[in-house]
Amino acid sequence: MKQRGRHRRRRRGQAVRAFLAGTALALTAAATMISASQATTAANPGTLKPLTSTTERAPLRLKESQVPQRALDRLSSGMGRPVGVSAVLASADRPLRDAIDCTAGERTALPVEPAATAAYCWDAADTRSWRAGAVTTSGDADDDGLWGANRVILSAWSRTGTAADGGGLARVAFVDANDLSRPTYSWVLLAVPVDDGRDFRGLVSQVTGMVWYQNKLLVTASGDGGDALYVYDIDRIQHATVDSSAVGRVRGGWSAHGAQWVLPAVGSYRLTGAAGATRPDYLSLDRSTAPDSLVASEWVSGDGDRGARVWRYDFSGDPRRSGLLATGSGGYARVADAYVTKAAGSGPVLSYDSQWYLGRAATTEGDHGTLWRQNTSTPAKATRCGTDETRNCWSGESESLSYWEQTGDVWSQSGRMLFALPLASIDRSLG
Repeated sequence: MKQRGRHRRRRRGQAVRAFLAGTALALTAAATMISASQATTAANPGTLKPLTSTTERAPLRLKESQVPQRALDRLSSGMGRPVGVSAVLASADRPLRDAIDCTAGERTALPVEPAATAAYCWDAADTRSWRAGAVTTSGDADDDGLWGANRVILSAWSRTGTAADGGGLARVAFVDANDLSRPTYSWVLLAVPVDDGRDFRGLVSQVTGMVWYQNKLLVTASGDGGDALYVYDIDRIQHATVDSSAVGRVRGGWSAHGAQWVLPAVGSYRLTGAAGATRPDYLSLDRSTAPDSLVASEWVSGDGDRGARVWRYDFSGDPRRSGLLATGSGGYARVADAYVTKAAGSGPVLSYDSQWYLGRAATTEGDHGTLWRQNTSTPAKATRCGTDETRNCWSGESESLSYWEQTGDVWSQSGRMLFALPLASIDRSLG
């Protein structure tokens, strides 16, 4: 029986890959028609310009602060002993659907070229009123690609709507990716301790950037006060005991707006520049640097003349500071490298082996975007597709690029589609 089950899963996997290849051909034809109707195509952004002066780099410096241990202890005393990722995965009972079972409308969010080699869609009812954000994996978290014995994908979502109905809240799907023929997930609400750990509130931010490194999860906090990043300890996940739309302490226990689990922040990073200074909007991890580094980029409208900044911070090598950025005196994290790109309007960022990849969203809803590769010495290249070699080949709304070094795959999501494709295929498709 077990042997037949493996054969069925293998045949289904082969069918899904063939289906995705066919979907890519259909999307290529659509992209050709779209590009023919578009008046302009984004100009080549050229090379990256290094930022070397203190004046240019100082505004990107971050100041680290940590939630007092007594507050974390008080919260765990009230909510119960914290758990880790394995407990969340054990409760993962919500399935993701293979691309072959997704609607044609959902699949239009996939890249045209290169084609996704794995793709899944989220349940419409489970994600209604929520916007997809960043993705990170256990490939970021540990150099063997596993967290313990598990392969894990984290997918962030932010709630739309008004504050009265939970608008702005952020949650993360912990996806059990041990068997990619049938991935399942469970929701974890991102929270911030308040009242010295007697309660918590929800993080209010669109999570466009998220990186899981060692036992820490770093998350962009663009809509939550003056903080640039929040820091979470994935070994401090708490159980929500009351299923309601409320957030925090309620009569009878603790509620997480319908999520089964709560992850309270243990620290944050704040920009030290003037008000309105550049903040990290998108994040990824680069394991090709020494030490490993946190990659960041800002979003700048493509309508203006100002270039966008991309930069990195080194992670600490101190075992007592696992998953935290390297800091100097006063707790400041300084920029290791910084550049300006003319690829304004770009969002998700990835850096690997001195190459920088930048995803630019479509200018028109329903169209496809552009994926650029840049460095400091050669003009930028973009993935191309269609008979006219258009650059409008990437996903139109992708918020994230996460490279799983052990498998060679880049993970992202757009709309209700979570997908992966080899970094090597991206490089091959660059025109």
